[in-house]
Amino acid sequence: MRVLVVEDDLRLAGLVRRGLAAEGFAVQVCHDGNQGLALGKARAFDAIVLDIMLPGRNGYRVCADLRAAGVCTPILLLTAKDGVYDEAEGLDTGADDYLTKPFSYVVLVARLRALIRRGHLTRPAVLAAGDLTLDPATRRCHRGPAEIRLTGKEFQVLECLLRRREEVVTRAEVIEAVWVSDEEPAPNLVEVYVSALRRKIDAPFGRRSIETIRSVGYRLTADGTGR
Repeated sequence: MRVLVVEDDLRLAGLVRRGLAAEGFAVQVCHDGNQGLALGKARAFDAIVLDIMLPGRNGYRVCADLRAAGVCTPILLLTAKDGVYDEAEGLDTGADDYLTKPFSYVVLVARLRALIRRGHLTRPAVLAAGDLTLDPATRRCHRGPAEIRLTGKEFQVLECLLRRREEVVTRAEVIEAVWVSDEEPAPNLVEVYVSALRRKIDAPFGRRSIETIRSVGYRLTADGTGR
């Protein structure tokens, strides 16, 4: 089970990361609201633990922006604010649960497991852009009725682009989403995988769905007119 923890208190973030890892979770941590938003949109997490008071973009905005982008990953707000209006605002922006600091670690784990169980029942199974579909559950990709065989990393790069379809995704964001922190990809590795994807999902079908944004990154479009 993969969990994103967005928390600017480095000590608390480290404690939560180690504790969740000991419970069998795969945990990614970031300390800034803007980065949390980018990761939440780009990667497939089973749950997000989101602080409210964050630099860059507060947790309410991150939550609202994730929901506006169609991300339905269960979100647990973790905050020192314990007023009923604070809780109501968090739930109104799209959060699924709310836990105040200081908190019981046993309760945090139990609530995360409950959110993940519910999330698996409600999360859209298939990502799509036009007739290009990607199913993270079965690890299968199709262009119309034709199945396309992808390597593990090709699948992850395409999933990153599909989760942010019609948006510009920087090379750094692709690396952040696909390569774990202990890996050090070569500078041109993203381009290598994007080229491989174009040969598989576009060229055989007369499409050009992955557009290169010069000096920035890529954008995947549904109509297949990218360059």
